[in-house]
Amino acid sequence: MLLAGKTVVVSGVGPGLGHRVAAAVVRDGGNAVLGARAAANLERSAAEIDPDGRHTASLPTDITDEERCGALAALAVERFGRIDAVVHVAALDNHFGGVEDADLDAWRSVLDVNLLGTLRMTRACLPALKERGGAVVIIGTQSAVAAPTQVRQAAYAASKGALTSAMYSLAQELGPHRIRVNTVLPGWMWGPPVQGFVRATARREGVPEAEVLGRLTERMALPEPATDGDVAEAVAFLASDRARAITGQSLLVNAGELMR
Repeated sequence: MLLAGKTVVVSGVGPGLGHRVAAAVVRDGGNAVLGARAAANLERSAAEIDPDGRHTASLPTDITDEERCGALAALAVERFGRIDAVVHVAALDNHFGGVEDADLDAWRSVLDVNLLGTLRMTRACLPALKERGGAVVIIGTQSAVAAPTQVRQAAYAASKGALTSAMYSLAQELGPHRIRVNTVLPGWMWGPPVQGFVRATARREGVPEAEVLGRLTERMALPEPATDGDVAEAVAFLASDRARAITGQSLLVNAGELMR
């Protein structure tokens, strides 16, 4: 099994991608240590993924709080004796707009979560990762390399772009410890956030949901968007030993909407 015996810390576990990543870890033989701000999300996810609780542990975690990041990493070591990978799903993505009318205090909050929070959580896991090597997998966004036309999220894109740049430095810094650092860049990812966007847009414009979805998929090479599950599969691969020679790379999971 892809992740047999490995312990993977997953931040940002809610009803969407974080849940899918944690589920893939357990399905593929690993232990998933779940972190998120909402305890209810953690409890629901763990109960669904691992009803008997043998392969999961969880702790409410705000990645802007260094002590909570340290506590989540410590839980992984206490419960399972090791950390083999950390997957960064936690993000603040609900700030919309461009630069001209930007609330820069809001931008600062986005950067604190998406950039600095990811680095805090990574740093908390480093002592355990250094013991035997492992992987850091960052969830980025296609909008960091190609601005979408349907919606403007400049702060989110900038924060994720900065994180992708940081990945290169991390890959060089941590490589001697056999710690790999890679980023997955989803495009329009079919899951709760995008489903909600499609429903809300259709209601606002008085058009069928299929019409809104069609606008999102018209530039994709494949006939439907990638799902949360598709992105989670890419994450599981990059967290595994099958990706042992891959580091400092960004993988687009976007049904071919952007090719590079």
